[in-house]
Amino acid sequence: MSIQTAYQQLSNQLTPLYGQREAQSIARIIFEDAFKIFNFTSSQPFIFEADLLTIKQRLLQREPVQYILGQADFYGLKFKVNSDVLIPRPETEELVYWIIEENTEISPTILDIGTGSGCIPISLKRKISSAKVTAMDISKEALIIAQENADLNEVVISFTHQDILDKSIWSNSPQYDIMVSNPPYIPTKEADLMPIWVKEFEPTLALFVTNEDPLIFYRTIADFALTHLHPEGALYFETNEFNAKEVAALLSAKGFKNVVIQEDMSGKERMVAGSL
Repeated sequence: MSIQTAYQQLSNQLTPLYGQREAQSIARIIFEDAFKIFNFTSSQPFIFEADLLTIKQRLLQREPVQYILGQADFYGLKFKVNSDVLIPRPETEELVYWIIEENTEISPTILDIGTGSGCIPISLKRKISSAKVTAMDISKEALIIAQENADLNEVVISFTHQDILDKSIWSNSPQYDIMVSNPPYIPTKEADLMPIWVKEFEPTLALFVTNEDPLIFYRTIADFALTHLHPEGALYFETNEFNAKEVAALLSAKGFKNVVIQEDMSGKERMVAGSL
């Protein structure tokens, strides 16, 4: 079987599940990242049939290609990922870009709350090399991946195992110039509405909150920021398109200034920021 035939077969078999465009994109990623093949029209023999079969079986079970390959692209960098961390999203890239664009301090102190794979603090550190960056997460497994990603991308991040909902840790925390978080915000009652590849493969700890208080992380982090941001310091959140206005109202009610809702490239309200 030729490379061209193998590529076309994989694309065709994935199309009923993912649609033609997404199937072709997944096939391209597999051939480029797993097999280092970049010419999909080549008549050269394809020598990875057994490996491709294993990958295809996992894809047909809707497992995300990033988990299959163990890596994801984010902000021009490579990140290790597994089922202990969320797959970095393009919307989060836009959040990173917004922070970098708005902050020109020579050496800002930055805290990322709920860091997961570490994609946010690592990308910020790469672009603002003089920044002093700290990141926390409740998941020890996620922090292992985050540290590996910091090493992979050759940056120094101070990772800490903490639960921001545990207010007993607050008194020992320093102040920061910038805080950022992409916290859990999906009520558990909406789990059945999630795509199967998200619900079955990505970590529930990073996705879901109780039905009774879906804004618990936004409110708690805002309270933390009130006492742990420097004067004029800024707080940035990623949101979903349905709760951005609620988050913005929450920040305004707590006394944050210059509260802004930012749209993503699709025109959806996906980010909120405010300052002290």
